[in-house]
Amino acid sequence: MRLENRVAVITGGASGMGRATVMRFLAEGARVVIADYNRDNGLATVADARAAGYDGQVSFVRCDVASEADVAATLDHAVDHFGGLDIVFNNAGVGGAIGPLTETSVEDWDYTMDVLAKGVFLGIKHGARIMRRQGRGGAIVNTASIAALSGDGGPLVYSAAKAAVVNLTRSAAVELARDRIRVNAICPGFIATPLAEAGRPEETRERFAAAQPWPDFGRGEHIAGAALFLASDDAAFVTGEALVVDGGLTAAGPELSRKFPHTSGRHARKSGVTKGSTGEPPALRNL
Repeated sequence: MRLENRVAVITGGASGMGRATVMRFLAEGARVVIADYNRDNGLATVADARAAGYDGQVSFVRCDVASEADVAATLDHAVDHFGGLDIVFNNAGVGGAIGPLTETSVEDWDYTMDVLAKGVFLGIKHGARIMRRQGRGGAIVNTASIAALSGDGGPLVYSAAKAAVVNLTRSAAVELARDRIRVNAICPGFIATPLAEAGRPEETRERFAAAQPWPDFGRGEHIAGAALFLASDDAAFVTGEALVVDGGLTAAGPELSRKFPHTSGRHARKSGVTKGSTGEPPALRNL
């Protein structure tokens, strides 16, 4: 599944699943634009990639995926810097709004939807424009979630946004098929990333592993492998797919409100919005 001579843009590429995918794509021969809201993390990832021997293959652009101008400029940077665009991995994400439905503000709803759903829409829109112009097709991969697949797989607004990503993926796959642009999604389960670990990595990994049939906790590298498959020629006949990567969790049934009763829904102890690895602090209040 080599990616020689391919140019990829990975949003949210400076942390967690995105960072793991950056390193995997580089190892497979791709040239990669890391797009991330957090400049410090982005520059650190570039430094790590160059130290690993990928000096000429990597570039960083600070990008707010909720801004159309930022997304368009990031994808144009890939063309200007590396000569084209073959792969877009719309991966940037935040935890977003948490807490009971009746305590969720419109502002927190909008922020969550802007990053998780509009950000994917913009990546598909502007990525497809460039790929159409090039005339050689391409691959677009979107990060959804198992939270998109049930009514109790995650916080309400997050789940709604990820469900939108799954349907957007399928609809875009149909529209762009004649252009030989494949559009697929990945639905991760419990993946131990800085966003999910919230400063408690050992505790989080143990809980994640215990919540699913597979005995090991999920890692960013697991998602990177799925993204590599969907971006590569090995998936040449795969489009409109939502690939679940969750250690068998959805097969068993998430029942998250029983396993994590204090993080979402009516049992939640906090309300507000979290902003992941953007470098901006969460805005939470006790209930």
